[in-house]
Order: sequence, then C-alpha cells, then structure tokens
Amino acid sequence: MFESLKKKFSRTSEKLEEELIEEAEAEDNLKEESGSRFSFFSFGRKKEEKKEEAEEDDDNLLPQAEKSVEEAPVEEETVEEVPAVEESVEEAPEEVEKVKEEKKSRFWSRSKDDEEEAPEEVEEVKEEKKSHFWSRSKDDDKQEESGDEEDSEEAEEEKKSHFWSRNKDKKDDSDDEESSGGIFSFVREKTIQEKHVEDILFELEMELLQGDVAMEVATDVVESVKENLVGKKIKRSNDITEYTYYALKDAVFDIINIPGKSMTEMLEEKKAQGEPLVVMFVGINGTGKTTTIGKLANYYLKKGYTPVIAASDTFRAGAIEQVTHHADNVGVKIIKHQKGSDPAAVAFDAVEHARAQGKELVLIDTAGRMQTNTNLMDEMKKIKRVSKPDLVIFVGDAITGNDATEQARKFNEAIDIDGVILTKADADSKGGASLSIGYVIKKPIMFLGVGQGYDDIMEYDSEWMLNQLFSDDGEIAEEA
Repeated sequence: MFESLKKKFSRTSEKLEEELIEEAEAEDNLKEESGSRFSFFSFGRKKEEKKEEAEEDDDNLLPQAEKSVEEAPVEEETVEEVPAVEESVEEAPEEVEKVKEEKKSRFWSRSKDDEEEAPEEVEEVKEEKKSHFWSRSKDDDKQEESGDEEDSEEAEEEKKSHFWSRNKDKKDDSDDEESSGGIFSFVREKTIQEKHVEDILFELEMELLQGDVAMEVATDVVESVKENLVGKKIKRSNDITEYTYYALKDAVFDIINIPGKSMTEMLEEKKAQGEPLVVMFVGINGTGKTTTIGKLANYYLKKGYTPVIAASDTFRAGAIEQVTHHADNVGVKIIKHQKGSDPAAVAFDAVEHARAQGKELVLIDTAGRMQTNTNLMDEMKKIKRVSKPDLVIFVGDAITGNDATEQARKFNEAIDIDGVILTKADADSKGGASLSIGYVIKKPIMFLGVGQGYDDIMEYDSEWMLNQLFSDDGEIAEEA
C-alpha cells in the first residue's frame, strides 16, 4: 500500500547520505567501521528494539555496578583491626611471632595442595591475599577509592560490551532490513547545511507531485523536512538515515493528522440525546458512494445500532434498485419513493421514520454529480436544508489522486462538508489523495474502503496511516 510514496521517502534518505559521504570523502573526513547499516524502513523498528533492550540491560547491569561499589569499602573493617595486632605485639611479642609463623606455614601448605588440584583457584587466592595486604598499608584510603572507581569503570565497560555484543547477535535477519559493513563515520563531526538538502528536497517535491500529492501539501512537507534537517550534527552514516526518517515522519504526520470527532463518537452523543445521527453522502458518480452506504449500514449494525437508508438518488436510472439491493443484503430498512420524486422529501421521511422507530442512524444516499453542475449542486443544498444532517460526508475515489482532492475542495466550497471517506484505498499505490485530501480542505478522513465486501471498511486512524507509509510491509493492517 502506498508503494510510490514509500520509495520516494527512502530515495530522499539515500541521496542525502550519498551527498554527505561524497563531500566528507573529498575533505578526507571519512572512515569505515564495522557494524550493521540500517535501511530506511527498518530504522524506526530497529531503534525501538534497541531502546527496549537497552532499558532491560540498564535494569540488569546497573544494580550489579552499585552492588560492587557498595561492597568495596568492607575492607575498612580489616584495616581497623591492625592496631589491635600491634597492641598484642607489645604485650606478648613471643606469642605473636609464633602465631604469625603458624599462619604462614598453613598458608603455604594450603597453597601447595591447591596448586596441584586447581592452579586457577590458587591464582585467585593469591590475588585476593595481595589485595588484602595492600589494603592494610598506610595508603589504604587511596587504594579503596581507586578500587571503587575501577569497579564502576568495569561495570560501565561490561554494559558497553553487552550493548555491542547484542548488535552482533542480532545481525542480518533479512537483507531488506539491514546489511553488515558499509557504515561510515566522520573523523570530524559534520553539520547538515542547506546546500546539502536543496537539490534533494526539490527532487522530493517533484516526485510527490508526480505521486498525485497536492501542490500545497508537497510544499509543506518539503519545508518541514528542510527545517528539521538543516543544522543537525552527524557523526555516522546511520545518523543521516535516522534524521531523514524522523524528519519525513513528523512532516507527514502533521499533514494526515486532522483533528475531528469520529462518526461513532457522534453516534453515541446523539443516542444519549434520544435523537438519530443523520449522515448525508455526496460525491460524483462512480466513486462507490452507494456501496459505501451499504458497508456503513453493515458496520454499525454489527456494533449494535439500527440504521435506516434513504434512497434520495431519484434521478439516476437503477439507483433506487441498487441501494435497495445493498439494504436487503445487510438487513436494514430502506425508505424510498418513485423514480423522479423529490429527493429532499425522501430524506425527510427517513429521518422521521428513525425518530418514530427509535433508530439511531440515518444514511442518506444522493445523486452523484460533477462539482461543476450548478443545478444538481443546488438540489443537494435543498436536501441538506430539509434533512438537517449532522454530518455531510464526501465520498472520493483514492486512486483518482489529485482529482479526488479537487472534487472535495469544490464540494466543500458549495455545501461545507464535514469529513471524507476514501474508497479503493487498498488499490492506491501512489497515496497522493490519502495524503492530501484532508489537509487541503481541513476536514478529517473518517473511513477507508479497503475491499469489495461489506466488511471491507475501517475507521480512519492517522497512526495506522503513518505506519503504512513508513513500513516495508505492503499488507493492509487490521483495524485495532
């Protein structure tokens, strides 16, 4: 899904990396290091994995470091015992000498026995004894202090080794995600300047326009990316991928995240008031408007609501039969008049029926019309005046790209629409309409049609859309 936009985003990252590496090479400011090079799409996922694992390592490693630091001062107790020995020397020097000789003989005999059986353990004992000996010297305070620092440094080194070994263990699950080697670092830190991104972002803007992204949207994306990238300091080539990834992601999220209430939220509010939610659908012929009404009736029927459909497209031949077919298939009531009758009267009757029967949702089908047809647009305004809908939704075809965006703009100017439903989103390889339409008219996308069956519709979620645009997984994600 949205393969065209994905390629453009990835290509922008690659070109910026090439630009900076070439410049660094010319400046003799480049060195190659071992490691794994992240691809654009795996970068966000890998960063999250590394963050979680680093947190786990912090939990495991830091307590050990603290423990070793806390245990280090224990030797102070042995230091305090030394004066006691000196006093005993003064009182009974001969007895003390005997004790010393006895301890010495025991130590060396034990060392010889241990050396034959386990030479490694003997070495450890010797080292331990040596450390005890030095801790009893006059400079004992200094030795303990430096010992504490060494323990902390060892813990830090252990933590670092865990971090880098973890990267080695997780090497190359897939060639698409990352490749070993090929990581470059800069001897002197580089700063991304405007000259580095100027040509690259111009190309990105042209490619977005070719992908059916609206002009104002493409310009805003490019400006946002430029603002986020210029001035960033980089040390490694993976930093370029990181900054480009997040700069593009932030820019796109600002475009697709148009605030607004969902239809389900509004339905609950109206239900609490004891009134039906009245929704009027507009758009041109052939966008899947009538089929979408059938899908929505099925969607809310399964959620426990009772919809009713108004067949207010009384002009197009076969329109009433078509919407009746969908109503029968999903099992909802349809309100209809004769062909050629007043469409506003049909809508009014459907609303009154819903109120009388305690039904929560009225879905009004209207005749498809071109945004330039003044007479039909006036008829649509009349339906709106009579039925007083809570929502006017424009239904657009995602694969028509910029045409859908322009149609939505014209309908919004004529009748003030409240939201958008995009059909055929599963077949939209470019993604231009999905990226542009809400931002251009400043109204939210409410649903996406993702197939031909009655269940193939999902409530729009900007986070889901963002994941689709910045993931190499081409499958449609299930609605959460």
